[in-house]
Amino acid sequence: QVQLVESGGGLVQAGGSLRLSCAASGSIFSIIAMGWYRQAPGKQRELVAAITNGGNTNYADSVKGRFTISRDNAKNTMTLQMNSLKPEDTAVYYCNAYGLGHLNYWGQGTQVTVSS
Repeated sequence: QVQLVESGGGLVQAGGSLRLSCAASGSIFSIIAMGWYRQAPGKQRELVAAITNGGNTNYADSVKGRFTISRDNAKNTMTLQMNSLKPEDTAVYYCNAYGLGHLNYWGQGTQVTVSS
């Protein structure tokens, strides 16, 4: 089992920045990749950014050039630096870990609200 705890959400004006963090614990060795997903009201959960153990990254087109995902394997943490935020970035953001056995683990979610 892997436990994930997010932090760093909040309210920010359009054009501002926020930094989300995710702390992982438990069976860390089983994690293959980690990522951030988001879900806005009435919409499906979507991938925002992902990063493999080797550091390869992938971003949704809507956040490319604005968001940066990173990991600190020594501290078992992952961050999402979000710059130039837009109202359409408003959502609950979830930390995800993909592990051995095709298992997915999720954090509890953190609210990000961008006002116009």
